[in-house]
Amino acid sequence: MKEVDTFQAGLFVGKTVVVSGGTSGIGLSLAKGFAEAGATVIATGSSESRLVAARAESGSGLDFQRLDVRDKAAVAAFFAGLDRLDVLVNCQGVARPDAEWDEETFMDVMDINLSSAMRLSREAFPLLKATRGSIVNIASMLSYLADETVPAYTASKTGIVGLTRALAHKYGRDGVRVNAIAPGYHRTDMTKPLWSVPESENKISDRSALKRWGTTEDVVGPVLFLSSPAAEFVTGVTLPVDGGYHVG
Repeated sequence: MKEVDTFQAGLFVGKTVVVSGGTSGIGLSLAKGFAEAGATVIATGSSESRLVAARAESGSGLDFQRLDVRDKAAVAAFFAGLDRLDVLVNCQGVARPDAEWDEETFMDVMDINLSSAMRLSREAFPLLKATRGSIVNIASMLSYLADETVPAYTASKTGIVGLTRALAHKYGRDGVRVNAIAPGYHRTDMTKPLWSVPESENKISDRSALKRWGTTEDVVGPVLFLSSPAAEFVTGVTLPVDGGYHVG
């Protein structure tokens, strides 16, 4: 992974990283990136089939565990079982196009995408305080834009920006930094209905300043940076990683 080559070899040796939502897409790339940089990585997900697939394709340094981020007791037990934590990446997220106008679906998406980031961060805080670690939340270009087909996704990702700022000030006095990235259009299973159709694929590429879609690997470098000593005076920020799409 060329993005990891930018950083000093072994930058995260001896560090423990949890990537929630780390069994596919951006989360899986982040989990692999931290592992390649020397970290011990625990990647969680709620889909047993994705856990099985991730275990089959990934190498050493990665431990995949099942975790329902909506389950407060399960989240508490998960972090209680850790001896150390240096970085928490809240990458869990879903979108339910059109269905999110149903109130029950809306609330479920909000719970997975936003409330769980608060839930995991609170339970992880004592461990992060001990290591003066950091949290990286995953927002979205829809933190700044709107998509009428996914009102809950749009609202939850906008909320991630505000939550990141609040957590940064709450936890900063204890040396824990909290930042976020806001990915744009990256080639994942979630966006496949768009990039698999030439018309929509080209329309999105044309709006981007870099005239291309992002890859899941494009987010690895920014997250490693925000989690590293190079960013030790950076907190409360949300960094767009969208090739310039949202300012196009």
